[in-house]
Amino acid sequence: MNLSTAIGRLRLTGIAEGISLLVLLFIAMPLKYLADMPLMVKWVGWAHGVLFIAFIAAAFFVYLQKKISFKMVAIAFVAAFLPFGTFWFDKQIKDVK
Repeated sequence: MNLSTAIGRLRLTGIAEGISLLVLLFIAMPLKYLADMPLMVKWVGWAHGVLFIAFIAAAFFVYLQKKISFKMVAIAFVAAFLPFGTFWFDKQIKDVK
């Protein structure tokens, strides 16, 4: 993954966003509802929100550079809402130059 390219930064942001969603869904939320620890959802949710915005911005930036189609930006947006979606999306854009 080359971080000097827009695609590389999009891929890294997508992986970080996907991990934050999984942590939010499978660790922080169960802690909130099963162990009465709501603070985890606050902090992990905040971090996930920032990463979500960064991922969508990175996808739009790659679109502006004409590296991916607007359809792919829309797919990135939908993938960000699904557990493991950004990991699937990463495989789709892995070979985009």
